[in-house]
Amino acid sequence: MSEVKEEAAPALRSTRVPVGSAVYDAVVEFLYEEACMLDEIRLKDWALTLADDLVYAAPLRQTRPFAQQADSVIRTMQHYHDDYRSIMGRIMRLTETKSAWAEDPPSRTRRLVSNVRVRTGNNPGEFLVRSNLLITRSRFNFDEFDLISGERHDVLRQSGESFKLARREILLDQAVLGTPNLAIFL
Repeated sequence: MSEVKEEAAPALRSTRVPVGSAVYDAVVEFLYEEACMLDEIRLKDWALTLADDLVYAAPLRQTRPFAQQADSVIRTMQHYHDDYRSIMGRIMRLTETKSAWAEDPPSRTRRLVSNVRVRTGNNPGEFLVRSNLLITRSRFNFDEFDLISGERHDVLRQSGESFKLARREILLDQAVLGTPNLAIFL
């Protein structure tokens, strides 16, 4: 998933968008609305916020000693590595077929997005966004729930009054996930 990794490097040279500015507030509002759409399982609405050239990935994590932390993200193996077409296929399967058994009945989720940092991108109207994500996920009538946490590296592209999600890399905090499947969108 070199596309997102290459996108992250220029972020160090880009301009930070100030907290409380109109652009920052619009980005945060986009992320909050996205979380709401996913929690409410409005997947077709969410699909309208995705760019046609979307890359959506969640590489594996590996526990490494302190001196090797830069190598703890393994991009050659991934939980997800989707593009726009495969995401649309997953949404169609979940909403229009009876074959999505991993999410039927659907999970009850709550996405908490925080620590949003926004920088200008390399292209006009693009923004590099880093945010923390915590998801609670409950299934069936079980009294326990899953916790999934991580950091997201997004590229948002200005589209009218809002944005389109062009890139997302989710760096999960866990090396071994405690959830039986990862059939939800992060």
